[in-house]
Amino acid sequence: MSNEKKIISRKVGFLGAGRMATALARGFIQAGIVDVDSVLASDVMEESCQGFTTATGAATVSSNGQLVENSEIIFLAVKPQSMNSVLAEIQKEIDDKHLVISIAAGITISTLEKELGSDKRIIRVMPNTPCLVGEGASVISRGKSPTDDDMQIAKRLMTTLGYCAELPERHLDAVTGLSGSGPAYAFQMIEALSDGGVCMGLPRRIATELAAQTLLGAARMVLETGCHPAELKDQVTSPAGTTIAGLHVLEMGAFRGNLMAAVIAATNRSRELSQLE
Repeated sequence: MSNEKKIISRKVGFLGAGRMATALARGFIQAGIVDVDSVLASDVMEESCQGFTTATGAATVSSNGQLVENSEIIFLAVKPQSMNSVLAEIQKEIDDKHLVISIAAGITISTLEKELGSDKRIIRVMPNTPCLVGEGASVISRGKSPTDDDMQIAKRLMTTLGYCAELPERHLDAVTGLSGSGPAYAFQMIEALSDGGVCMGLPRRIATELAAQTLLGAARMVLETGCHPAELKDQVTSPAGTTIAGLHVLEMGAFRGNLMAAVIAATNRSRELSQLE
């Protein structure tokens, strides 16, 4: 990779070495946006540290303080219930050189600024699990102090793992309800489509692969054509054909209404959890 694609002299640290931290680090390294020698992680679980190193080739340390000392961009990737103790541990170590990016669900920027200082450069990111395969959907929100350059760095990093947009933090609960929880809705749809194929005589493996590829292909058509989903749906729907017969059944079962209700319910639950932080 050319140096133009790398964040020169930026050392990236992960406080927490779980699956999402590992996915982010691996994606950044594979994209060439950071060097493997510039990535570091810390975790109290030795197993997590071993998994991080195996997947990324990057080093780990057991001390959060050591990680902060040796990093310029710090991803807060610990579980929300562990965040308070971690922030208390590192708050005196965070200084002007650090850009802090939190991927912890339900932990608001105001909470992070209260613990670390309102002058600290803090960005919040809501990624989703398809980041594990480089097809993530992430939204980033700016705290009080990050510079425009900080935001560009965060966007460059997250774009290596898929789609990335910037929104005010007030939208992140809705993002959680849509793209954060959305993969589960998609997995359930894939499972249901596969079950339907099996019911009609298809082998399970083929049915599941057809279902998954169908959703993947449909999603790519939406993103690459720029057409409204309804327009693309109409292109598949012939008069008195098979597709309209299936859509009729989905409409009788309130398919679209139930998906909308799922996003609303997940959003409201995210808001509730944010109040408990």
